[in-house]
Amino acid sequence: MDEKKLRMEIFEKIIAFYKLKTEKEAFIPGESHINYAGRIYNENEMIALVDSALDFWLTAGRYAQKFEESLAEFLDIKYCLTTNSGSSANLLAISALTSPKLGEKRLIAGDEVITTACGFPTTLNPIIQNNLKPVFIDVELGTYNIKTEIIEEAITDKTKAIFVPHTLGNPVNIDKIIEIVKNHDLWFVEDNCDALGSQYNGKYTGSFGHISTCSFYPAHHITMGEGGAVLTNDPLLKDIITSFRDWGRDCWCEPGCDNTCGKRFGWQLGELPYGYDHKYIYSHIGYNLKVTDMQAAVGVEQLKKLPNFIQTRKGNFEEIYRRLKIYDEYLVLPQREENANPSWFGFPILVKDNAPFIRDDLVNHLEKNKIATRMLFGGNLTKQPAYQDVDYRIAGSLENTDMVINNLFWIGVYPGITTEKMDYMLNIFETFMNGIK
Repeated sequence: MDEKKLRMEIFEKIIAFYKLKTEKEAFIPGESHINYAGRIYNENEMIALVDSALDFWLTAGRYAQKFEESLAEFLDIKYCLTTNSGSSANLLAISALTSPKLGEKRLIAGDEVITTACGFPTTLNPIIQNNLKPVFIDVELGTYNIKTEIIEEAITDKTKAIFVPHTLGNPVNIDKIIEIVKNHDLWFVEDNCDALGSQYNGKYTGSFGHISTCSFYPAHHITMGEGGAVLTNDPLLKDIITSFRDWGRDCWCEPGCDNTCGKRFGWQLGELPYGYDHKYIYSHIGYNLKVTDMQAAVGVEQLKKLPNFIQTRKGNFEEIYRRLKIYDEYLVLPQREENANPSWFGFPILVKDNAPFIRDDLVNHLEKNKIATRMLFGGNLTKQPAYQDVDYRIAGSLENTDMVINNLFWIGVYPGITTEKMDYMLNIFETFMNGIK
């Protein structure tokens, strides 16, 4: 029996296994748990995963290359580099900007990076890990994105970059940020981890910054289990990011390849002797943050489903908004920029101070009825124990960020929330609201 025929037999068994594994249990209102997010897959992802495992290449290979090409094409961006997580993608993005190869544009210790204190820690952490100084700006209520109107006031001669997320998939005011970036000659890094498929002025987010990042954790728009990507249109930044990802090496050969440059033993860099093997010359203090081909294989199939995932998320978001709009006396519902078309990661809800209940009352009611809720990640990160000794600057106040940490939560819109689950979830919501005296 040849290898191809044997693989096909294995794949047929996988299809049978998937069907057996996923025989759907009935949704039982009040007993079945409604997650805020989760992986959505079928036999195609399982076949691709096993196909990669049978190759036993293990590190990045043919599937990683295909995924990088496909995501770059989807976002209409030149270079996509896979990595092992969205957090690593953020680390690589900021680390790349410290490269000596950028000359006077490189970030050095003590330089300032404008960001927000409202969000996930791995947007902030790479700034600190690279000995840079975060400058926190408050967020707008409703969008929960950075207040772009006060960025300019926060800029000093030490300010070198802006690094912000599109919160819960909701694009920031990119026009204003790009204007500021150009006026002050700053780097712009997009944390697009929660916003894959979102658009601004008809273009996908993740295609505006000098560098952007994606995450493929199971909660995100598509998944590899663990996984991420760094994207750029700049060939120099692409080479620098690759170096930091791959141990800091100067060589750019793909795994398993030699002498791509044609002069493997013809370099003289640093204080090394002429002809030292280029595969072992290091131009950066880097990491090993590559993805495995098995992860990438899952990602290739997930990308095919992404357009449908985006539409389902948008539809779920619109249904929640329609049903909760009547309670806007007590709730702040999400808002977006005029030019934004979000691919929502979640539906944020902020309980107003004048409401006859607090956030925890509503959250406890939902959780008690098996409906998962989440806070807006770390809330005000300056209040987290990890950052008590960090050197940072706050431009203005973090008044709205404090509102978020005290009054906001969000619920899921991911494709696993069926019409039946959505109706139950909103009925539970309405039961609570209608019970208010």
